[in-house]
Amino acid sequence: MRSPPRILTLILLTGLSTVSLNMFVPALPAIAAELGTSYATVSLAIAGYLAVMAVTQMVMGPLSDRFGRRPVMLGALACYVVAASGVALSGSAGAFLGWRMPMAAITAGWVVTLAVVRDTAAPGKAAAIMGTISGAMALAPLLGPLIGGVVAQVLGWRAIFALYAVAGALMLALCWRDFGETRKPAPREPLRASARRLLGDGGFWAFAGCTALSTACFYGYIAGFPAVSEARYGLGEAATGAALGAITGGFMCGAFVSARLAERAGLTRMMLAGRLCAAGGLAGGLIWALAIGPLSAPGLVASVMFVGLGNGLTMPSSNAGAIAAVEGLAGSASGLLGALTVALGAVVTAGVAALVATRPTPAMLLATLLALALAALGAAVIAHRRG
Repeated sequence: MRSPPRILTLILLTGLSTVSLNMFVPALPAIAAELGTSYATVSLAIAGYLAVMAVTQMVMGPLSDRFGRRPVMLGALACYVVAASGVALSGSAGAFLGWRMPMAAITAGWVVTLAVVRDTAAPGKAAAIMGTISGAMALAPLLGPLIGGVVAQVLGWRAIFALYAVAGALMLALCWRDFGETRKPAPREPLRASARRLLGDGGFWAFAGCTALSTACFYGYIAGFPAVSEARYGLGEAATGAALGAITGGFMCGAFVSARLAERAGLTRMMLAGRLCAAGGLAGGLIWALAIGPLSAPGLVASVMFVGLGNGLTMPSSNAGAIAAVEGLAGSASGLLGALTVALGAVVTAGVAALVATRPTPAMLLATLLALALAALGAAVIAHRRG
């Protein structure tokens, strides 16, 4: 089967990968209560899952280069269905966590999607396609917890994982019919030689660094804003949630623009535009907070919306550049890119939360995010100069 998957299939795969991380979060207290364990223990279903997800991406990418995109995707979906079913039937915290971790196989949905886009399109066109996919899948982190909360309240937390299993089975059936092999036949290269080519390529690291640092800026806001909200603004949970979601709205707008301009503008120009947008919005808010007067909650959110907009402009192009940097290793590059992004995001989340907790002010949060945005801009400049 050689016909490439339709873009709707790729959007659904990446969306399932995203909601698999967060849709069950509202049910964590109920899970802990029913399984007779602590909230901290069941929370490992998030933190531990992220760690496994990073490793899984590094494995799935090279496997898809060696054996093909289709078998890796089908195998990952089959593993996901079995694991989600196991979680739904688990009777102890150990079983819950033991079955939860193999669900990380669904990260192949993102890793293999990036490789498929690279297989079937030149870098500029690939960035435009990724803009479309990213804009659509941005709905997943917004809708996932909402759907999960309703399902848990009406049917119980096990129904969420049953829903995961059903969704995975439907995706498996869809991919069986609409996920043709796109990897171009090529002589198999020893893994050590492949790794040396990828790890030694400066262009890959410039593009990947831009993606990882841009994403880290998003994670930093998610980690730091609740502390600022509580200490300075006294916002309720609903208002805080809306403020956190605003950055995703900005991302969707940026991805929409990328889908239409990336092919004409070029990868590195889109990246530079996005990073300047993010840094400019943060710098404006920081200058206001330091030189003019206290920054209101809407002012802070408005500043950070430029991060979302900038990421939407940047990341389709930086992703496309990273996976196209080394010929014949799109899957491996995609896997390493994903692992790097997750790992840096985890470090930044912990670091920003600790830093802002010591001084929960808008200026501190904006200064921290601006440092990350400027680092991402530096990576974009390096990529532009190399290009």
